[in-house]
Amino acid sequence: MTHAAPILTIDGPGGAGKGTISRMIAERMGWHLLDSGALYRLTALSALRNGVAVDDVQALSDQAHGLDVVFAVENGKMQILLEGDDVTTEIRSERVGGAASQVAALPPVRDALLQRQRDFRQAPGLVADGRDMGTVVFPDASLKIYLTASAEERARRRQLQLQQAGEDARLSTLLEEIQARDARDMQRSVAPLKPAEDAVELDTTQLDIPEVVERIETLIAERNLV
Repeated sequence: MTHAAPILTIDGPGGAGKGTISRMIAERMGWHLLDSGALYRLTALSALRNGVAVDDVQALSDQAHGLDVVFAVENGKMQILLEGDDVTTEIRSERVGGAASQVAALPPVRDALLQRQRDFRQAPGLVADGRDMGTVVFPDASLKIYLTASAEERARRRQLQLQQAGEDARLSTLLEEIQARDARDMQRSVAPLKPAEDAVELDTTQLDIPEVVERIETLIAERNLV
């Protein structure tokens, strides 16, 4: 691991805009990108495909250790391969997301994926997107951002995303799922979702993507990370 490589961590609950913001900033800066949530989703998907129960700790740890994963960028978009199969869309489903939240609460699974995440730290720098990037995985990060938004706004964004993908979903159902996932993430005993003590908190409820990117780029410039 290249300790000299600067790191920008972007943490926060689902639907706050972490993924989109992280990809845009990584592209603009020419830095590597780590979608840590994808690793948990990939572990969950692998378990679901192989008939492994989401409470079978040993089997899930084995799935995490043996993941055959490739992150690739094509035409500016992230492509994620699991055992050679393009699962970029599938891992974003509500079914996989719910299972991933349960899997991520298991300490042995988190331990199995911890070093894999840290190995993404390479020059010229890394943008790490997740829920515990600044608190657990990269506590020495050069800049830590915590993105949030109201649960109602995050549910609305998720509904729009699903509609654009040709799927139908009730806003009330999505809101309940988001609130339940938030509760699991915030109350888990290991690496609960919370801002790092030195994180800059940004509420994106009333902000659009360009505004958030501009604010983060200003912070990057102020800290001379480029």
